[in-house]
Parts: sequence; C-alpha cells; structure tokens
Amino acid sequence: MNQFKGSIAILGSGNIGVSLAKGLVKANYAQPGQITLTRRNVSNLTAFSDQGFMVSGENAAVVAAADIVVLAVLPQQLNQLLEQIRPAVDPKKQVFISVASGVSCIDIRNKLGEGVQVVRAMPNTAIAIGQSMTCVATDNASKENVDEVIRMFETVGSVVKINEDLMTSATALCACGIAFFLRAIRAASQGGVEIGFHADEALKMAVQTAKGAADLLLQMQSHPEQEIDKVTSPKGCTIAGLNEMEHNGFSSSLIKGIKLSAIKAGALYTKE
Repeated sequence: MNQFKGSIAILGSGNIGVSLAKGLVKANYAQPGQITLTRRNVSNLTAFSDQGFMVSGENAAVVAAADIVVLAVLPQQLNQLLEQIRPAVDPKKQVFISVASGVSCIDIRNKLGEGVQVVRAMPNTAIAIGQSMTCVATDNASKENVDEVIRMFETVGSVVKINEDLMTSATALCACGIAFFLRAIRAASQGGVEIGFHADEALKMAVQTAKGAADLLLQMQSHPEQEIDKVTSPKGCTIAGLNEMEHNGFSSSLIKGIKLSAIKAGALYTKE
C-alpha cells in the first residue's frame, strides 16, 4: 500500500478513534508521527504518545495542521467540537470524516462552512481487530477524497460506499448489529450449558460455530438459506430447532430490533 503523505487528526480518541489510528499504522497507511489524537483528558493518551503518535488537547490547533480530520466524538458532543475548530478550517486543504451517528454532511457544513468537503463513515467495534464493516457516504466530496477515505477504512476491514440517506440504516445494521450477533452467540452458549456443556466449552463452541457460519457465506458467496438447506433434513433435529425459534419470533425480533435501532440512531444528534 502507498503511504499517505499528509497529516491526520483524530478528534475524540475513544474506541473507534484509537482503533482506526492503530489500524492505519499496522497496515502501513501512515506512520504514528503523522497521526494526532485528541481528547479532553490528554493523560488518557500517554500510551499512544509512547508509541510515537502525536497527542493534544487543542482541537483547533491540530485541525489547522491536518489534511484529514476525523470527527470521532459522540453526536451529543459534536456541535461543541465544531464550534471549537471552525476558525481553523481550510476547505481547500482539508477533508472531514464524521463517524457521528445521525449527523448529515450538510449538518456539518452548516457549522463549518459550505465549501467544506465531508465524508460520513460508520465503522463498528470490530475495527479493533481489523474486521470492521464500514459504510461511507458523501454529498459533496470529490471522488479523489472519497477514494482516500475508502482506502483508509479498508486498512481496518471491509468498506461499502452507500447513499447518504442510508447511513442511519447502516448504523443499525452494522454498528448496532455487532451487539445483536454477540447476544445471539451468548444465547447459543447458554443453550449449550442447559444441554450439558460447561460454560467455557459452550461459549467456545458457539463462537466458532458462528464464525464458521459467517465465513461460509463470505467464502462460498452463498445465501444463508442455501447453507441452511444443507443441514436440514426431513423430520430432522435442525429443522425442528429452527422452526421452534421462528414460532417464538426469532427472525421477527431481530428485524424489529434493527428497525428500532435505526430510529434511535437518527435521533441522537441535536442540530441546534
């Protein structure tokens, strides 16, 4: 991979921000010295400073020197951050990447200026192990800048470019979705305990089985029902279990949960 030549500012270095920074370095996209991490309590970033990353509590000064600015704070904190950095914005030089749920590109431009190029990105917590599913969208950024953002996030997983009006939906399916699949794995392991396995054994078996199911779909490029058909036989134990789950609302509850999360995700940001 060709290394990025400029400087990157990650404002709000929580789990997503620091995982992105680590991923960029691990993939040789950038060197630690090219990346500045900011946080209100800079002492929490000491370990990253020791690794060669730049750290700061001065968001405006960091933005002034940056080519790519990642807005990685909570939606509720975004307006205050945008007020801080507005004097340091240079639309000709910078591209802004927002990972804040429910915040549109136009919302950010309304605070920073009409000429600012904004790309939204929605990764999930698997970014920490380089396995994120990240969706990106924009309404005004150049193809060159969008391609650069995609290249960045490909260092920490898979990327899909979508229309911006689907970004809240992407939050529910991909970002919130991590928790949904984890809860399903947890439930499967509890079922394993009830039928006789020790808790640690049951969890290991459930985790590997879930991983195998996902990898089957990724590597075989097949549909879930195709793979289900391979393990269901007439009057068999698999179809009996599946149908019992469906009678109790398994698929329906997951669909309803995703729909509700999408509604909630769209209401996290206050425009005022």
